[in-house]
Amino acid sequence: MACSTPAELIQDLKAIGVDLSGASPDFSKSSRPPAEMIDRWAETAAIAEPAARSVAIWAIREAALAAGIVPSSIQELYLACAAGKWSGRTVPAMNLRGWTYHTVRSVFRAAKELDSKLFIFEQAVGEWLYAQQPPAEYAAGVLAAALREGYTGPVFLQADHDQINAKAYLADPKAEVAKLETIMREQIAAGLYSIDIDASTVVDLSLPTVEDQQRVNAELTAHFTQFVRGIEPKGINISLGAEIGEVGHENTTPEELRSFMKVYLEEMAKRDPKAPIVSKISINSGTYHGGKVLPDGTLAPVTVDYELLKTISTICRQDYNMAGAVQHGASTLPGEQLAMLPKAEAVEVHLALGFNNLIFDHPALPQAMRDQIRDYTFANHAHERGKDETEAQFFYNTRKKSWKVMKEAFWAMPKEPTDAIMASLQEIFRNMFTWMNVGGTSKLVTENTTLVKIAPPVPDALAKARAA
Repeated sequence: MACSTPAELIQDLKAIGVDLSGASPDFSKSSRPPAEMIDRWAETAAIAEPAARSVAIWAIREAALAAGIVPSSIQELYLACAAGKWSGRTVPAMNLRGWTYHTVRSVFRAAKELDSKLFIFEQAVGEWLYAQQPPAEYAAGVLAAALREGYTGPVFLQADHDQINAKAYLADPKAEVAKLETIMREQIAAGLYSIDIDASTVVDLSLPTVEDQQRVNAELTAHFTQFVRGIEPKGINISLGAEIGEVGHENTTPEELRSFMKVYLEEMAKRDPKAPIVSKISINSGTYHGGKVLPDGTLAPVTVDYELLKTISTICRQDYNMAGAVQHGASTLPGEQLAMLPKAEAVEVHLALGFNNLIFDHPALPQAMRDQIRDYTFANHAHERGKDETEAQFFYNTRKKSWKVMKEAFWAMPKEPTDAIMASLQEIFRNMFTWMNVGGTSKLVTENTTLVKIAPPVPDALAKARAA
């Protein structure tokens, strides 16, 4: 059961030996929190009132650091890939919204079975908003799960699709850029040390040359590269990605990659020639975010251009010292297609809605919760339904937005259905890691990741509670 006040969390901190006598709490001689305490903190971080929530988020991060669980950048690993030190693996980057703590526990269980540490937990800005789950809360759910499952080592947290809104940019470029800069500051403060810059929305295919089409995208990507390099914590080299093909639209071409990089590198040479550039490129190779759903609610088969992925990745590594291409919109692909990604040398794959579907469609999920998801979706988002969208298509595409009202219900779900869903999640993560060929990677990750512990600031609510 969640803590209702910071005072309750202070009692927990004392119980594990945290020294609260000085100006800043000292975790150096504390013990790892017991399972029941971690559960309590994780629930508090997810659904409690703001004061208790802020203290729980802080406590989880401090306890994780004390236990050797460290939010880290994947930059060194990607540079090692670019240098040819490893290949034939595709890093799964997983968007695990809403029921984060429980879902991520299943990830770490599967990872332990396969001796894997080569995976990313990511969150898009849209998920942050519609799940009402800011980056600090998402990170806390991940780190609490690592604590609960006895994990140690780097944890890769990533900001997915830090995206320019094309209409807003056209109306007021400075305001839209400033908005995204504010978002990036909050993400970095939460420990998200990998950021995918997405200005592909401003690509204009009507312009006469490919270089002209990609110019604004490249210029904005260079701007945000320089911005992030100026605010990243000391000792952290944040991993940055770019996007040149908006997912669900036209397939990317090698010419687009070269044109983008030409403008981007020219811009970086003018802005900061010594600054590390992006280390990966997101492209479109035939997939759709969440899959392409048919009128009856089933998913259409998707043809992925694996040769394109391999070509783009090869150019990235040989010509630009980057790790390779990133595949989006893949979590609903069948296993035999996912298993092709490492062979195509895709360095990373983004996986989201497939896990959400597993949870919402699981036979163990109580009917009352199914009804609540459906009722909320139709009552609150019917205006978003497309003109030609069937009821089944609308519900499939939109039900994810029910997370903001479903989090408490999932936390209150009885143990039996909770365990059943977590077991199914563990199985799909095990399969996913096998398809992506990321088993047996603990040594690779350890040897190519520098752990830098960045302590979070003490929240005002804790200071006030201690004073009281």
